[in-house]
Amino acid sequence: MHALFVIAYLLLMVVVGLYFSRRKVHDDTDFIVAGRSLSTLVLTATLLATFVGSGSIVGGASFVFQHGPGAAIFFFAGTPIAALVVYFLLARKMRRSRATTIPALIEARFGPVARSIASLIILLAYVGIVSYQFTGAGQALNLVFGLPVWQGVVIAALVMIGLATMGGLVSVAYTDYLSAVIIFASMLIALPLVLTRLGGLDGMMEALPATHQTLLGGLSPWQALSYFLPLFLLILGDQNLFQRFAAARDPQTAKKAALGLVLASIVCTSLITLLVCATRVMYPDITPSTAMMTLAQQGVPSVIGGLLLASIVALLLTTGNSYLLSASASLTQDIVGGLFKIQVPAGKALLLNRLAVVLLGLLAWVLGAFFPSVLAMQMYSYGMYGAAITPVFLAALLWPRATPAGALAAMLVGGGMTLVWEIALGKPMGWNSVLVAMPLAALTLIAVSLAGRRPAAVSSTA
Repeated sequence: MHALFVIAYLLLMVVVGLYFSRRKVHDDTDFIVAGRSLSTLVLTATLLATFVGSGSIVGGASFVFQHGPGAAIFFFAGTPIAALVVYFLLARKMRRSRATTIPALIEARFGPVARSIASLIILLAYVGIVSYQFTGAGQALNLVFGLPVWQGVVIAALVMIGLATMGGLVSVAYTDYLSAVIIFASMLIALPLVLTRLGGLDGMMEALPATHQTLLGGLSPWQALSYFLPLFLLILGDQNLFQRFAAARDPQTAKKAALGLVLASIVCTSLITLLVCATRVMYPDITPSTAMMTLAQQGVPSVIGGLLLASIVALLLTTGNSYLLSASASLTQDIVGGLFKIQVPAGKALLLNRLAVVLLGLLAWVLGAFFPSVLAMQMYSYGMYGAAITPVFLAALLWPRATPAGALAAMLVGGGMTLVWEIALGKPMGWNSVLVAMPLAALTLIAVSLAGRRPAAVSSTA
């Protein structure tokens, strides 16, 4: 029964992808920003689906399973808090920009060298994010069909690459919309059924281990903060967010969608947290990262479980599609066109974007072999982006005194410190790299920018 739901949904996604590839995608603008045509409801749904993929369904579920609902607040709060900042400060500015990538916007303030470095860092981060979508979807297909995980990863990669190559952002946005509706409905129905089995919310909480009933779930305050910051900083300056706001009909639509993301993410992550905690009580010996998928298979009636499992797989796939598309935009526009100055004929731009999706998808598949878990890869990818890109992106929009030298130094310090902390030092004290790399990058940006402006100030008064 569960397998039929998953197969049916995968076929539906392929049909949608084919439809939009033939009817709605005519050039690279349609492919990258959906022809700037998305409504508030569709934009909200695709934003939610982008940020509630493997990071929440697999990595987030693993975190909640191991640390409980109190610690989950720190893990998941980054999405709504960042979305609120975007709503009040950034959404309209993002939509008014004619750029379609973050590096292109950075170039407008800090020059072509800054654009080149930003695009390379984004590729490093986004290929990592795509990679753990492959891994999460492979685990889901392993549970549904009994395939070895590596075979599930290969199948998931082929489907994600194929869907992204066919329809671009416009097909991803509408499949995201359908997936978001189904997963909300299935989780809302599943939660009371599961809690009834456990004696209600109080019964579930009492059955959790003692550490899971504390606010931090066994983490130190600094460790809890190091799980909050990566997602918060990613969303503040995420190119996916930027591209989706660029795909909005107008600036007001973008701002409404940001508020919609705040509300939808709070509800969605609360449901995930409660369902994972219930799974922790019912199936304490399972692999933590499979909690949501195990619940769908074993903890709820077949129809609800089938819908939940199908929408979980769909969210994993569409999140992977989103980051593939965003990475391909950076590769074609910021590296091929920006760094190497290769002029692609208008008729070949769409083909180049599709080839870039395939290339980056293969690279993400290879990268997945080097990280021990979805959660580990998630923290690396978010940390790389949040430390090296977000401070510079925010400065480009909000701080007129930032200089090109400050931006370049901040990106190099943020990206370099992330690699050193995660790989060379092996995460000392259990802290994720962003806790160290982001403050260093921000301080570098401020110090170098202010230092670079002093001589000009002195000469003007002399």
